[in-house]
Amino acid sequence: MIGSSRDSLASLRASLDARRADAGFASVPGDLLAVAGVLSREKSLRQALADAGQPAGARTGIAAGLFGGQISSAASAVLGDVVAARWSSDGDLVDAVEALAAQASFALAEADGSLDRVEDELFAFSRAVDSSPELQLALTNPAASAESKAALVRDLVGGTATTTTTALLAHAAGHLRGRRPAAAVEELARLASDQRRQVLAEVRAAVDLSLDQRARLAAALSTLQGRQVRLNVIVDPEVVGGIVVRVGDDVIDGSVSSRLEQARRALSA
Repeated sequence: MIGSSRDSLASLRASLDARRADAGFASVPGDLLAVAGVLSREKSLRQALADAGQPAGARTGIAAGLFGGQISSAASAVLGDVVAARWSSDGDLVDAVEALAAQASFALAEADGSLDRVEDELFAFSRAVDSSPELQLALTNPAASAESKAALVRDLVGGTATTTTTALLAHAAGHLRGRRPAAAVEELARLASDQRRQVLAEVRAAVDLSLDQRARLAAALSTLQGRQVRLNVIVDPEVVGGIVVRVGDDVIDGSVSSRLEQARRALSA
């Protein structure tokens, strides 16, 4: 997101965080995901709700008329705030509803002590998608319905994962909107880390890191980032030696394979 959309989402996330103790907050994630599903299908509706040329009261009135009797009052209040905000595109409005649904899910998971497990499950599913071309094809197949893709994910993870993880992954699978499946899951993982004011770092190494190595690396990265860093370690033989660390858009490449490639390019220049 850029411009007004980014500012609107930041404000809405702060507002949602302040609602965590409100009555009925537990219904917010599911209700917002249901709304996002409708908005994903109904282009004219999301365009109307994101139309900054119309008064905010008119837009919130449309949302209340359509969804007011279908979702909880807590979710209706959040949706009203979303619709009243300014968005650069109607797609950004849908992305915001999904992001707030995820944030509410992670807030509830943090409160009941299951957030660590949810983060681990998201990471495991991301790795499963990365390593399975067949699963990637199934989730990006334009001929498959959103419902069938969501059902596939529920079949894969529903027996072992938390209800929070299952609901978020099933929704993401059915509403990729051009995103790679792994990228959609990575965004969920980032939002989960944000819930604890943490930064998520992806670490690729030729061999698994020991607990001591993980602790020292996390401490060093936390100092660099100025925030607590949580590591997701991926064993990748192509790294050869050393590690590659990605934090957001920043990449720290200390691998042997990278240095070999630099030497190869220098020789061929």
